[in-house]
Amino acid sequence: MKEAINKPLVSIITPCHNGERYLKECIETVKSQTYQNWEMLIVDDGSTDSSADIILSYSNNDSRIKYLKTGKASGSPAKPRNMGIDAAQGEYIAFLDCDDMWLPNKLERQLALFEDKHPVIVFSNYCKINEKGERHNKTVIAPNKVDFKKLLRGNCLGNLTCVYDRNKVGNIRQKKLGHEDYLFWLTILKEGSFALNTNTEEALYREMNNTVSSNKAKVYKWYWHIFRKELKMSWIYSAYYLCHCGVRAILKYIK
Repeated sequence: MKEAINKPLVSIITPCHNGERYLKECIETVKSQTYQNWEMLIVDDGSTDSSADIILSYSNNDSRIKYLKTGKASGSPAKPRNMGIDAAQGEYIAFLDCDDMWLPNKLERQLALFEDKHPVIVFSNYCKINEKGERHNKTVIAPNKVDFKKLLRGNCLGNLTCVYDRNKVGNIRQKKLGHEDYLFWLTILKEGSFALNTNTEEALYREMNNTVSSNKAKVYKWYWHIFRKELKMSWIYSAYYLCHCGVRAILKYIK
């Protein structure tokens, strides 16, 4: 622990709404990181189950784990993530939803890339698991390097894998809309910076049968809104990139 004091602090922001089923697993994968200078801000978003008790049981025994709450369910991860950003003390910020997990070397490998290559975001590949936590050999392989134009062709940054340099990005916030994480990363990279992949598998993404992202029509509507309304792109360019997103989505789910 003494060695961690001299290393940059990573703030891990975890929105939680009725996450009692998976929350302990999620927290334990953070505690198991080989890189130990972190704080975990778990934001209780109006949970009605035992999530608050679980968070408090951990925070009472580990000062790095902190309990925050929104008061009532917001219906979107944007509000709890923004609350976490406001409270974060770290030089680097990462997001980890309460039903997902990290592998032990994730932060250590990512922080090394920040020091060596100076990207604004470092991400990784990740493996899909089912609700029971079983792997089905579904590893999502992302590009080695991503800039704004590449990201416009489809969201290749797994939100649970990303860490960003707060000093370079500033205190930007997520908007409450569909694919809020996609718009967030686009906003960062729009300034001309780039993101790098560790080219290793560092996280486990839990696929739920009832997730809104499984509704493809809704997802493409979100993409269109981001291109047209948020990024102010012409309808021609919006249609062009929407087609790219569609092709990428098909390739992603048939692998």
